[in-house]
Amino acid sequence: TVIDLIKGVDARLFPVGRLDRDAEGLLLLTDDGDLAAALTHPGHGVEKVYHARISRHPNDKELARLRRGVRLEDGPALPLRVKVVKKNPKSAWVEIVFVEGRNRLVRRYFRHIGLDVERLVRVAEGPLTIAGMAPGDYRPLTRPEVARLRQLTTAGGMPKAPPRRRPRTKKPAGGRR
Repeated sequence: TVIDLIKGVDARLFPVGRLDRDAEGLLLLTDDGDLAAALTHPGHGVEKVYHARISRHPNDKELARLRRGVRLEDGPALPLRVKVVKKNPKSAWVEIVFVEGRNRLVRRYFRHIGLDVERLVRVAEGPLTIAGMAPGDYRPLTRPEVARLRQLTTAGGMPKAPPRRRPRTKKPAGGRR
């Protein structure tokens, strides 16, 4: 696992989310299990930004369908944003942003509308990006970065949706419904 690659850290580390063996990019590790759980919970709205190289240029209809969301076998999936960031002669890089991290979500999402992901890179999670880092690099977070991550998971961070409740129905006069 990625934890086995980190040397010289005595604390227990928790990965925030996961990257499968066919993906690359930013993976946050923390010694704070509560923070890791909060950052991965979709209710906190922490954005995970991916760049996916897909096997061809998506047409406008496919992009519209991606933006509307799709129903996967394990439930609905709706990204916050989808946009083409670069077109190559035979492929395209598409940026897609989710607040959840289900298993192989991005690949399954594209496959659902007939697009194959050739390469997948997580380029950001919350305020953190991989800018300026090479594959295999790691570094400790700064105090302001940690403070911002904590802020995202508290009342001062992303607004939380109110709990869903069934609307109450009033009994009609006369006692029968």
